[in-house]
Amino acid sequence: MIRIIGLCIFLWFSIAACDGQTNNKMVLGADQVDLLVSKLKDQRVALLVNHTSKVGNTHLADTLISRGVNLVKIFSPEHGFRGQAADGEKVNDAVDEKTGLPIVSLYGSAKKPTPEHLENVDVVIFDIQDVGVRFFTFISSLYNMMEACGENGKKVMVLDRPNPNSFVDGPMLQPEFKSFVGMIPIPIAHGMTVGELAKMMLGEKWLSKGMQCELEVLPMKNYSHSMSYTLPTHPSPNLPTQNAITWYPSLCLFEGTVVSVGRGTEMPFEVIGNPEIKDYPFSFTPISMKGKSNHPPHENKECYGLDLRNVKAEPTISLKYLIEFYNKYPDKSKFFTPYFNTLAGTDKLKEQIISGMTESEIKRTWQKDLNNFKEKRSKYLIYK
Repeated sequence: MIRIIGLCIFLWFSIAACDGQTNNKMVLGADQVDLLVSKLKDQRVALLVNHTSKVGNTHLADTLISRGVNLVKIFSPEHGFRGQAADGEKVNDAVDEKTGLPIVSLYGSAKKPTPEHLENVDVVIFDIQDVGVRFFTFISSLYNMMEACGENGKKVMVLDRPNPNSFVDGPMLQPEFKSFVGMIPIPIAHGMTVGELAKMMLGEKWLSKGMQCELEVLPMKNYSHSMSYTLPTHPSPNLPTQNAITWYPSLCLFEGTVVSVGRGTEMPFEVIGNPEIKDYPFSFTPISMKGKSNHPPHENKECYGLDLRNVKAEPTISLKYLIEFYNKYPDKSKFFTPYFNTLAGTDKLKEQIISGMTESEIKRTWQKDLNNFKEKRSKYLIYK
């Protein structure tokens, strides 16, 4: 009898422990379907979404339609609604074959919705997996959408998702370098979720002329910034692996140089190289890859450099390889392109590298701005 009682107690504690683990499972904003549907009752709903906007294995649009939500249109960002357009490729308006909904491209003839686009809309839902980096353009599309919704009296709802690069580092964007790859004064890696960043855009009055819009963030459950998170769906065609995603904050600066980051290969943002630096044993040859890189830098030319597929990226903006390749390149006057300052958000980083400053010396010059940003950022954090 005592044995039976002991066994029952053991089983009870085992079940309780399992329940506790289940209760601590991360729940994304989009996963809270019942709550979301209740908030959208009698609303005309538009989505700003792409292929990452999933509830389990089902697209958010299909999920909401199956629950009777009145979807009226879809807005799509860079790479398109299905995530199949190459980097920088213009995306046209279309009609979704599955749902019959009109798709309005925000990476085509216009990057900001017009009043006509929003006239039959009450609320716009943003649900896109971001990677926590200033020059990833999904947050620029959110910026433009929030501004347009403020101007037209519409509500924005952000369904929050984790930041796979949740650290703060890099130079701050200077106003004169504002562009679609840098809309707001934040460092390269901002350490925030999209929901937190949306709150900060309003709180700091970063939208044009201090424009405000009605904003609601549907936060995640059981998430903290210290958690590691492997993305279940690649966020863009040239970030196909978790390793590429974690190297992206550092390696994207090479896009403003003569060095290839592996576009036009099966390993973008995991390799770097150039045809004229031939003292590396590793090499790769970029080719045209439709839907990924139609005409990659150094197309059909053998590039010599580094293979980072088995090198773990640290949670920081690394300048090590950027400085190394600059020092090795034979004609240093041609190493940087005008796009470098746009990506960096400042002209100082280029000047610092040319002057011979070390990585640690350069990064020390960022600290005052980063400390000020972290202090501002703390007011908008939803998660620890």
